[in-house]
Amino acid sequence: MKREDIRNIAIIAHVDHGKTTLVDSMLRQGGVFRDNQIVQECVMDSNPLERERGITILAKNTSCYYKDVKINIVDTPGHADFSGEVERVLKMIDGAILLVDAYEGPMPQTRFVLQKALEMNHKIIICINKIDKPGTRLDEVLEEIYTLLVDLNANDEQIDSPVIYCSGREGRSSYSPNFKGENLLPLFDTILKHIKAPEGDENAPLQLLVSSIDYNEYVGRIGIGRIERGTMNQNQEVSIVDFHNPGSVEKAKITNIYQFSGLNRIPVQRAQVGDIVSFSGVGDITIGKTLCDSNCLEPINFVKISEPTLQMTFSVNDSPFAGKEGKYVTSRHLRARLYRELLKDVSLQVVDGDTADSFKVSGRGEIHLSILIENMRREGYEFQVSTPIVITKEIKGVLNEPIERLYVDIPERCVGNIMEHMGRRQGELQNMDSMNSRVRLEFLIPERGLLGYRSEFLTNTSGEGVMNTIFHGYSPVKGEMPRRRNGALIAYETGEAVTYGLFNAQGRGTLFIQPGTAVYAGMIVGFSPKQEDLVVNVCKKKHVTNMRAAGSDEALRLNVPKIMTLEESLGFIENDEIMEVTPKSLRMRKKVLSHDQRLRNTMKERRREEAEDL
Repeated sequence: MKREDIRNIAIIAHVDHGKTTLVDSMLRQGGVFRDNQIVQECVMDSNPLERERGITILAKNTSCYYKDVKINIVDTPGHADFSGEVERVLKMIDGAILLVDAYEGPMPQTRFVLQKALEMNHKIIICINKIDKPGTRLDEVLEEIYTLLVDLNANDEQIDSPVIYCSGREGRSSYSPNFKGENLLPLFDTILKHIKAPEGDENAPLQLLVSSIDYNEYVGRIGIGRIERGTMNQNQEVSIVDFHNPGSVEKAKITNIYQFSGLNRIPVQRAQVGDIVSFSGVGDITIGKTLCDSNCLEPINFVKISEPTLQMTFSVNDSPFAGKEGKYVTSRHLRARLYRELLKDVSLQVVDGDTADSFKVSGRGEIHLSILIENMRREGYEFQVSTPIVITKEIKGVLNEPIERLYVDIPERCVGNIMEHMGRRQGELQNMDSMNSRVRLEFLIPERGLLGYRSEFLTNTSGEGVMNTIFHGYSPVKGEMPRRRNGALIAYETGEAVTYGLFNAQGRGTLFIQPGTAVYAGMIVGFSPKQEDLVVNVCKKKHVTNMRAAGSDEALRLNVPKIMTLEESLGFIENDEIMEVTPKSLRMRKKVLSHDQRLRNTMKERRREEAEDL
């Protein structure tokens, strides 16, 4: 059976190349919205964090209609940290729209996702977006795309993919770079003509691979996948099998079936081969399992997700302010939340830590883990996290560390500054290209060299630089590199920060807090330009006397404090420091809060090192 009434496609691209904006225009011209309906931009980015950061984090399903053909669309993330989302949803589609910025050309994530699609033998539609953008390089970008296809060993049919020029924001597309077009009809026609219709035997036993998981508090866990074979009916008895664990078979009953129509899920009684559906009734369904007819147990092989490269320790908050701001504060709450995240995030790994109230969480990068932390604190969780560390491997007796391929797009005047910082972080220059007044540099750099570098990079380039990374592989551990070149300003006592104490402390460095902030002994309140840590008393008040002098009552002027973001805090803390996360606050602190105890520990360490030297 060939389903000519359906096309299943994904839109894949690098971050900020316009995937979600193009989906907006496709939905509008595909009849999902009324002509006079007011719809917010990037309507598919429904998560508040996605809207705040301007990136897609979770892959999402939608659909529109063109010439009585239902086009199922999967909007995928563009950031490398969420590439696990892309890898698994590619099993649900028959073709992909490769979206490339008309100025930037193919970028790191473009290569990664395209390689996965080519390996699955998907048909590709090349779509050069933002042709209305100043400074476009249409011919050069198309040449770069063909070079990339050849480098990734694409077959002849994939290299001969059709090319569409479009502006997702304006909702225009055309076959020629010299004509802007009036609508997206050329793109829709190309999808119907070039992307093959799903095929399968509707009379064969049911077979469906679960590629995504959603959750609803009323119906519980919801599985999402594509029917590879057969037909799914409401109230049907099915068996759940796992390709990597052939012996395990579970029985279940499908209570509800939904199909995607625009932004909604429409309940249906029956779905056929080729349909992308969501279903409920299977309480413990997980990604990668296969729903089968009970008389024909044939699991589908699930794509192997790349391993995590970064690890952090999540633990129960034990600071002096513990339990004051969070709703969920115990190890039981923390454990349940972290293991629940595993059900929908296949790129994440969670194992019990060295103590009963700690857990080791491994992810694909800083942003991957910071999104999890931010979601948890918004849900009311209070906990503390350690500094991120890279996950090393021993290969043929040699210790190896993860290496990232770093691409930076910067003004020419910043090249020397960036080269100096890359050298300090063990980065090796691989390529350099000039584009007008900007330069694109490519480095291979250890992942630990990038921890906390993003904010420093923006400072070094006056906010004009763009940096992107993609995992390259493992390489023998390179030389030592300092995590940070600044010491910390540490609060001396517990209390409330006052203007007089902050005024005296700001001469030692840059502060993170303002008057009225509650602090405790051992809490980090700023950073010093020197490398050693300094203890400051931000709670110190001015002594009241009856003596007056000229100028003694002048207003004290405080510098504007640097408010640290979540990512900046993760990049700042050292191995002897942790970050306290609550729904209202982010606090950095020393693991050992007592100033005297830290001094004793330092003296013991120095004596031990001296004894080893002797």
